[in-house]
Amino acid sequence: MSLSDLQIKAFRPSERPAKHSDGGGLHLLVSPTGSKLWRVSYRFSGKQKLLSLGPYPMVSLADARARRDAAKSLLKQNIDPSEKSKLDRIALTTSRATTFDAVAEELLSKSEREGKAEATLTKKRWLLGLVQSDIGGRPITEISAAEILVPLRRVEAQGNYETARRLRAVVGQVFRYAIATARAENDPTYGLRGALTAPTVTHRAAFTDWKRFGGLLRAVEGYEGSTDTRAALKLLALLYPRPGELRQAEWSEFDLTKRVWTLPAARTKMRREHRKPLSNAAVTILEGVKSRSGSGRLVFPAIHTTLRPMSENTLNGAIRRMGFDKDEMTSHGFRASASSLLNESGLWHSDAIEAELGHVGADEVRRAYHRAAYWEERARMAEWWADRISVAREGG
Repeated sequence: MSLSDLQIKAFRPSERPAKHSDGGGLHLLVSPTGSKLWRVSYRFSGKQKLLSLGPYPMVSLADARARRDAAKSLLKQNIDPSEKSKLDRIALTTSRATTFDAVAEELLSKSEREGKAEATLTKKRWLLGLVQSDIGGRPITEISAAEILVPLRRVEAQGNYETARRLRAVVGQVFRYAIATARAENDPTYGLRGALTAPTVTHRAAFTDWKRFGGLLRAVEGYEGSTDTRAALKLLALLYPRPGELRQAEWSEFDLTKRVWTLPAARTKMRREHRKPLSNAAVTILEGVKSRSGSGRLVFPAIHTTLRPMSENTLNGAIRRMGFDKDEMTSHGFRASASSLLNESGLWHSDAIEAELGHVGADEVRRAYHRAAYWEERARMAEWWADRISVAREGG
């Protein structure tokens, strides 16, 4: 006898599970807890089997009958409905595990385990977020170059050509990771390299002649803001590290007696330890900072908390307040100034200058040679540079 919705709603739980047949093997199992589950009884290869169709009322009576009929259709094709359902669930789970978002998250986790900087991971997450609505939920093997081009064009339309270029590169990293882990066979971003508008290359603003650089040094000397901000700017001039490397520096990295600053691999752009010789002038400045705030972990903590480092806006803001706009000088520009003026002097080997800047050569052996053979020259160069800065600051 066929069931009706009124009957089903009237069924009440009893001490034991109760089956109510609808015909054709379909029945509703009412458990002692009150739940109602659709099931189909059938025989396959001489064995009695059961196929669960889902709970009522989530699966309606009409839906249950349609699923029963679909199961019978499979049986006519000599296909076990239970095995088919199991394989469908596995396929769905696999599909979800190989979506672009899932693979991207795996890649980010791998990068985190490898010690990539938090700033790098944050930037990658932000970039990947730009394509999430377009391809995030799609199986990675089904994503075409045309689909990826949609969010890239959207970024381009806002005039952000460099962001579009970096976005294509990060999406490509996800596909190459999928290939490496046997979940994709090709990288569709490869064919998009010529499709994007090339960004105009703009060099970081910096003073590369002694006259203007000397004017900047005098402005730093007379800076009336925070004493520690002035000290940080002086160290940028003397040591020319990447601004983030100085802002996030910890006292444990400095040996003021041996006059060495050892930057850990986790905080360098090239992900390898980098040692810098300290001139007498740099040591004097660091000793002054230590006497004021050396009890904490960070050399240059933020104003309102000792748990976070000084922000890059603090340094660039100080440069703006000294009268230099962003097209003239930035905190990163001290590196370009030092590189240009040291090379211009003709006194130092170009490889020693590159080693001091923390740049990585293509040859690992050559790079190791830099670290050993050029250390003494770099130490002499650091002292010469400090003396030359002193002369330029005085107007010489």
